[in-house]
Amino acid sequence: MIKKVIIKVPSFSILFVLFLFSCASSKQKFENNSDAAWSNAIKNIQEIKEPVFKNEVFNITSYGAKGDGIFNNTEVFKKVIQICSENGGGIVLVPQGKFFTGPIHLESNINLHIEEAGEILFSTNPSDYPLVLTSFEGTEVMNYSPLLYAYQKKNVAITGKGTINGQGDNVNWWPWCGKDTYGWKKGDPKQNVSKLMKMAEDGVPVSERIFGVGNFLRPNFVEFFECNNVMLKDIKIINAPFWVIHPMKSNNVIIDGVTVTSHGPNNDGCDPEYSKNVLIRNCNFNTGDDCIAIKSGRDTDGRRVNIVSENIYVQNCKMFDGHGGVTIGSEISAGVRNVFVENCVMDSPELDRAIRLKSNSRRGGFVENLYVRNIKIGQVGESVLGIDLFYSIHGNQDGSYLPRIDNIVLENITVKNGGKFAILAKGHKTLPIKNILFKNVAIEKVKTNFSIENVENLNFINTTINGIKIEKVN
Repeated sequence: MIKKVIIKVPSFSILFVLFLFSCASSKQKFENNSDAAWSNAIKNIQEIKEPVFKNEVFNITSYGAKGDGIFNNTEVFKKVIQICSENGGGIVLVPQGKFFTGPIHLESNINLHIEEAGEILFSTNPSDYPLVLTSFEGTEVMNYSPLLYAYQKKNVAITGKGTINGQGDNVNWWPWCGKDTYGWKKGDPKQNVSKLMKMAEDGVPVSERIFGVGNFLRPNFVEFFECNNVMLKDIKIINAPFWVIHPMKSNNVIIDGVTVTSHGPNNDGCDPEYSKNVLIRNCNFNTGDDCIAIKSGRDTDGRRVNIVSENIYVQNCKMFDGHGGVTIGSEISAGVRNVFVENCVMDSPELDRAIRLKSNSRRGGFVENLYVRNIKIGQVGESVLGIDLFYSIHGNQDGSYLPRIDNIVLENITVKNGGKFAILAKGHKTLPIKNILFKNVAIEKVKTNFSIENVENLNFINTTINGIKIEKVN
């Protein structure tokens, strides 16, 4: 007779084994997803094509432009762009010289090409800039026209090895931020951001948010608003009034070989907002704010527009001064997904963080699927990875929209001087930051390894900090 033997296993043991299996399975899935995500990213990048233009050249000097830095070429640029457009597009050529002008509004099928010895000097007189549909720090508004502006255009570019100069400094544009380090003095006017924020919160239609004179909101420098198939290539951009390159609600954007040198207030190098399929490659950023800052609208206005910024690719770039090398936020109320950063160099005593995410419970929004690989970091001041979901600016930022962060992978990263923290991450208790993986990461000269609150599933593979292998957060 065969006796039936029953082995009793405590239920706790079964649950513990299942828990370990689940964690291992989740971790393996997370790692495998990284490889698949990069494979898909490479395919998507190949689908982003440069715009093509008619090989017909319209030299602005043939239409009366003067490159003496004094003559006002505003009407000449307007006329040449119109003629070029009416002839089916082509190349509007800016040759050697310094061409002073007011705002330039581009049309479809036009490549504004600036030769290496050519420079466009933009007026610093606010009255030269008409009100247009634009945005300020993630809120749509009728405000001063961007210096270079394209609205609802397709197949448009700014190329060449020349320079565009916003002429921002501690006398022009920058003092409006209200900080004495940028030339503002007590009693001087300063930007009225709170008025715009209240109008957006109250649901005032964008067409009725009339700013400009008396409100002191600085214009963006280069803005593509609701455009398709656009490109900036090889140009140098200096001394911006405000955000430097701003693809807004745009699709298929290439920013290639551009050098940004601008240390004014809010001088983010590139701010893709509500945009999709954006490729930023071979660029140099030396800025007064974040080098690259990915956005998707602020607070109520961002939730109203509700367009996710997605498929953002950063390749072979160099980041010098700035608050962050690659930043997501803080204006991410509509969400950001699928950001890929590779083969970049970040190094400066004035670079605060390498990878930065920021939001708060008034902004809300989400960030999912951020993949960073093959990065060489020389020196950063605060952290290699900084995540602040209690980011505060412009007064009280408490609300009921908890931001969500999920899936961040950093791999093949070397850091010579990691600053204060390898990882500084502060999440919300009721909605923790989830799924962070460091793989093949070596960080030297960090004062404190971690400052972490409310983070779940933080994993390390072949990662060292100050020469010591990291298995887990103590």
